[in-house]
Amino acid sequence: MQATHVKRAFKYRFYPTDAQAAELSRTFGCVRKVYNLALAARTEAWTLRRERVSYQATSAMLTAWKKTEELAYLADVSCVPLQQALRHLQTAFTHFFGKRAKYPRFKSRKKSRKSAEYTASAFRWREGQLTLAKMTDPLDIVWSRPLPEGAQPSTVTVSQDTAGRWYVSLLIEDPGIRPLPDNGNAVGVDVGLDHLLTLSTGEKISNPRHERKDRARLARAQRKLSRKARGEGANRAKARRKVARVHARIADRRRDTLHKITTRLVRENQTIVIEDLTVRNLLKNGRLARAISDASWREFRSMLEYKAAWYGREVIAVDRWFPSSKLCSNCTAVQEKMPLDVRTWTCDCGVTHDRDVNAARNILAAGLAVSACGAGVRPQRRTPGGQSAMKQEQLRREP
Repeated sequence: MQATHVKRAFKYRFYPTDAQAAELSRTFGCVRKVYNLALAARTEAWTLRRERVSYQATSAMLTAWKKTEELAYLADVSCVPLQQALRHLQTAFTHFFGKRAKYPRFKSRKKSRKSAEYTASAFRWREGQLTLAKMTDPLDIVWSRPLPEGAQPSTVTVSQDTAGRWYVSLLIEDPGIRPLPDNGNAVGVDVGLDHLLTLSTGEKISNPRHERKDRARLARAQRKLSRKARGEGANRAKARRKVARVHARIADRRRDTLHKITTRLVRENQTIVIEDLTVRNLLKNGRLARAISDASWREFRSMLEYKAAWYGREVIAVDRWFPSSKLCSNCTAVQEKMPLDVRTWTCDCGVTHDRDVNAARNILAAGLAVSACGAGVRPQRRTPGGQSAMKQEQLRREP
């Protein structure tokens, strides 16, 4: 098989010197300032004159801003991250006008992600050492995993998270990503809270509940933060970082678990069938919102889809209203009600079902029907103790 030309980001932690940290912090601030100025200019032009401002126009504005006394400091940092910020804004507007995203929002100094993107003209990559523009020394990067042989980054993104950790992400063409041999395996996946995933094979993957395990630690850190005087004091900043570290620990462990599960599913199966859940609406359930967020179903689906695209696998999402839990996978009878506390049930045909395994098997059957016959096709269903739903409809219409 020929290797696919896939660009992949390799993310590493690094430890900047004081001078590098100061330069990057200035760059983050300038990137945020330029983005907000350009967004304000484009919003004003559309609101007052119904005029669309292009990327080229905002680039010309940036040149003019650097010549003013008030914004002269923009010339002290590398110009490439500033230009990239304008390109990112252009992309945001393209998605907005294409009705794929909401209207772009202003970046906040406290809440927005601190990052700067450098293209090839703004960094030097030699013998495994990375040196950014406006810096004399290379970054002290912890190479936790090897890069592909002969790797040459096309872009480099430097960021700092809320816990104060510094990261560098290198976008590289990875020749190691190629379609896997077709093994013909197919699996249905039912997501849940008692078990993170239940497969149509009967296997259940436990829910690690990372947030619950660190809930006491998080609560202690938040109580200490709440007792600090509000403002920009050093003690409050230190307490805020402790809270951020707990959140980062939870997110890192959750992401690691999802990466391992999704990689295994993609490697072992040619076709993976999931439910098309609207997690945003499910989070409106106040009793379950915290547990659903901890399970991170949306991130699971995102990882599954891009890894399937990498390795030539297929991910099918069945309709969210498909009654996977109430449908008997043996005789296709549909139960009228199925409360959440019912974990096992017996159909009129005499088969006793584990709720989650039965749902996963129905999801697989529905997904394979969609794959074979087109969207909207579902397995034939019967009502308990009667004819199939299709047959009942035919009898009802006969004179």
